Amino acid sequence: MAETPAPKRTKMTLNSEERTLERTVPANLEDHLRPVESSPQLEKIFVSARRASDFLKALAHETRLLLLCLLSERERSVTELENILSLRQPTVSQQLARLRLDGLVTTRREGKTIYYRINDDDIRRVISVVYDIFCRDGKDKRKA
Repeated sequence: MAETPAPKRTKMTLNSEERTLERTVPANLEDHLRPVESSPQLEKIFVSARRASDFLKALAHETRLLLLCLLSERERSVTELENILSLRQPTVSQQLARLRLDGLVTTRREGKTIYYRINDDDIRRVISVVYDIFCRDGKDKRKA
């Protein structure tokens, strides 16, 4: 009985960020595979996909989504957000810090008070669409 060749590990670099895809390929198929060619366009697509994924991850957290909805209306202080959401200050601050780290909100300080606002109009537009789909007129068009 002929012995099957041992699988060979193949590494392919997908973009300049040195992300590497590893996969196991049987040795006899190796000859039929062409290396993945990288191009500036492909690299741009990977970067854009990563940014979109990070943005959607921020929206996927209920408290962060609520914060973004409130901030899409106008700038608000941390205390105001705590009171509206009935959440403790550490919880609100932690989620706001994450949104700030992701570049979705920006701050301004006035004395001891820190105010947060949406960082750009694209974020506000996405939040508006989410609101229209799920919250407009108190009707949730989607099943939970």
